[in-house]
Amino acid sequence: MTAWLRGLADSRRPGSVADRFRQRRFVMFRELIDALPGPVRILDVGGTTLFWERVGYAGHDRVEIVLVNLMEQDAPHGNITAQVGDATDLSRFADDAFDVVVSNSVIEHLSTLELQARMAAEILRVGRRAYVQTPNRYFPLEPHFLFPFFGILPIRVRVFLLRRMDLGWYKRQPDPASALGDVRSVRLLSGGELRQLFPAARIVRERLLWLTKSYIVLDGWDEPAGSPDHGSVGRPAGRPHKSRQ
Repeated sequence: MTAWLRGLADSRRPGSVADRFRQRRFVMFRELIDALPGPVRILDVGGTTLFWERVGYAGHDRVEIVLVNLMEQDAPHGNITAQVGDATDLSRFADDAFDVVVSNSVIEHLSTLELQARMAAEILRVGRRAYVQTPNRYFPLEPHFLFPFFGILPIRVRVFLLRRMDLGWYKRQPDPASALGDVRSVRLLSGGELRQLFPAARIVRERLLWLTKSYIVLDGWDEPAGSPDHGSVGRPAGRPHKSRQ
């Protein structure tokens, strides 16, 4: 069962459920970026070169990309540079330094709402526009541990389960401290919490059947984006985009 669920949830596997959602995101994202006047300067918080190769902007002379991640990584394309840094402290960058700040499935890996708020504030500070994707806390299948409603179970229950079995992308951790560390490495957000963190943004729902699987935060864009299959949470974007100085 675990292998089957991992196959569905593996965005690297062509045709998987996760890959189909990712391809739809790519279409939306390219529409947003291609509508901007070039050159477009992008900061990817927690991103990798592989993402930009897949989305089609690696080596693209119209787009300049800066990756910030906790670990060093290669950046073999001329339009991509990589830096080691912390998503909650982007003080090396000036206000509005980037046309767009991108972050895919990163903010949920900060362990507290306070840290997530600091990351959100930094994204809004350094970017004229933001594109932030993150899973929905209340989707029935938690995407990291691949266990029903894992993200809303009490922490002690999550630790109990992980000490006794492999869960999704996480190996069994018999040691209580190690299990607790893994459990606390993921804190999924609700739509309401995202609204608090990005109060002026349009928050797009990605749906699987009638259920919200994940959210895309769009802040500062001129026009909302999304296919007819996308709904939104709360009011539309209220922060106008900031033009280049």
